[in-house]
Amino acid sequence: MSIKLNLLAAAALTAVGSAHAVEVKYVLWDSNQLPAYQQCATDFQKKNAGITIKITQSGWGDYWTAISTGFVSGTAPDVFTDHLAKYPEFAKNDQLLDLTPFIKRDKVDSGAYSAGLYDIWGRGGKQYGLPKDWDTIGFIVNMDMAKKAGVSLADLQAMTWNPKDGGSFEQIVKKLATDAKGNNATNAAYDKKNVAVYGYQNPGAGGMMGQTEWSHFAVSNGFKFQDKPWDAKFYYDDPKLAETITYLAGLPGKGLSATYENTKTLGPDAMFVGKKVAIVPQGSWMITYFKDNAKFDTAWVPLPTGPTGTRATMFNGLADSIWVGSKVKEESWKWVKYLGSSDCQSVVASYGVVFPAIKGLAEAAIETQKKKGVDSSAFLTMSKSKTFLAPIADSGSEVTEVMNNAIESVLLGKADAAGALKTANAKANELVKR
Repeated sequence: MSIKLNLLAAAALTAVGSAHAVEVKYVLWDSNQLPAYQQCATDFQKKNAGITIKITQSGWGDYWTAISTGFVSGTAPDVFTDHLAKYPEFAKNDQLLDLTPFIKRDKVDSGAYSAGLYDIWGRGGKQYGLPKDWDTIGFIVNMDMAKKAGVSLADLQAMTWNPKDGGSFEQIVKKLATDAKGNNATNAAYDKKNVAVYGYQNPGAGGMMGQTEWSHFAVSNGFKFQDKPWDAKFYYDDPKLAETITYLAGLPGKGLSATYENTKTLGPDAMFVGKKVAIVPQGSWMITYFKDNAKFDTAWVPLPTGPTGTRATMFNGLADSIWVGSKVKEESWKWVKYLGSSDCQSVVASYGVVFPAIKGLAEAAIETQKKKGVDSSAFLTMSKSKTFLAPIADSGSEVTEVMNNAIESVLLGKADAAGALKTANAKANELVKR
């Protein structure tokens, strides 16, 4: 009888335990990072009995649609990977939980993160995310093509650029561009209407950030987006930006890049993998993609030095945020705190997909990548060059649309850069002052 009672008691306790088990829904968009965070979830669950982390991954476009729809329908994930281009609107609409009380209570050390990554996720005394990683921009080069053209790795690492004649960057791009008969663009016989391989490919218009498209050229030319984060005044009408966009828009006419229309259809990354272009700019988050898909010798190199005498790159960082409507805020905070800790970020570093936000762990990720045959130190070089944060302000999605339309009109040859950008800047500044 006592054995039966003990069994019943054990069953009752099991039922109570399962009734109190908490599931935290977490979403991210990068499939390459999924294994690392799945490992973090496994480790976290071992240390936090009763909390289960359910991770869902979906592509960039579907991801943000689901987040926005979830906010409205009340079905948003508890925790999600957030982006600087998206969070101002979420914060303005009170859709994100202020983490400040939790951070103060648990004495989270904000100084553990690389400079700027923590502060950019705060506004008006509220904190909307804990940093998870950082990224910079570099060039990936088809080294088989470079060697064939007589361009060395040292040449690529020492490139200079200016908007007037393109500097040594354009000279290298000309050597790498070849027509159907094998002539490169330094040859007078080069047929720019029958190009087999383009030397360089600008990814597109780039919206308000131009992260991989033009920001690095423009800032190295003396441009700045705004005086400080959240400032309600942009400088998109700066002649330095107009010079930059004009230069990039002129590359297809020289037969050095594909037209904007063709780039939109093919995509610069697919063009590179398909050996249709020799150099493309990309972020450090794409290291694994090119390692897995580019079946030829490649190298990551730092961006060119511009007229200001320095290289420049956007220094961007993602963070994990909590939906204000989460029914499991305390458990969600535990997960976010763990994601932002050295325990999880060391695991992320060991997978070598991205550079963790905590100081010193990027070097560990670079060592992991070296073991896989990839030298990604160019991104670390860029992080020690002139870095700038992504522009951030209210009405970001509307500003992005305005700037995308303006720059697209220039790339399509329908407008001059100075005029289009002046008009767009006026619209952008009206939007952020509303």
